Amino acid sequence: MKRLLITIDGPAGAGKTTVSRRVAERLGYRYVDTGALYRGVAYAAHARGVRPEDDEALAAMLANLRLQFATGPSGARLLLDGEEITDRIRTPEVSMLASAVSARPAVRRFLLDLQQALGREKAVVFEGRDMGTVVFPGADLKFFLSASEEIRAQRRFAELAEQGPARLEDVLQEMRRRDAQDSTRELAPLKPAPDAIRIDSSGLSIEQVVGLIVDHARRRLAAG
Repeated sequence: MKRLLITIDGPAGAGKTTVSRRVAERLGYRYVDTGALYRGVAYAAHARGVRPEDDEALAAMLANLRLQFATGPSGARLLLDGEEITDRIRTPEVSMLASAVSARPAVRRFLLDLQQALGREKAVVFEGRDMGTVVFPGADLKFFLSASEEIRAQRRFAELAEQGPARLEDVLQEMRRRDAQDSTRELAPLKPAPDAIRIDSSGLSIEQVVGLIVDHARRRLAAG
């Protein structure tokens, strides 16, 4: 039976995580949150006092770093050197640091090999920012999920509010900084792949977006 490798890219707050997870569930595929891998590297750098612009120190740290996913009752969990860090990598500080380290060549090389190994057997949905452009340019199906800036900020605000006090204006400003940093970096900037299917989720429910992607996947599978 044909198995697909599907990539879903897009900016923060576009709904990638929820959509990607549900698409994977509907298709019976594995789900890989590549953003969590970059956050894991950022968390490790912060914990060890490594500056994101210090390429030599980053390379030395990565030489002995072990990042892996494990399946738990609540889904995939991220382990750093055997210790679970899933809930520690979702802070605004780690988010900004992840954007910074993701532009460093040593980090990209380290995670490129890991990501491509995870996709070797297909039947997987990869969520990220450069999955369809850099990591898997030959993916079977590529999607670029976006939404208006205001909608994305509101979604991110709701997510952070569950963890503690948050201000919508702060979330919006952080998102603008992150968007600018991701889209203007020299190495693997955030942008749609030329052959990506673009979906604006601003006026769509999660289930509507999931349905669109699953329909595309089933048509591709039916076509052989």
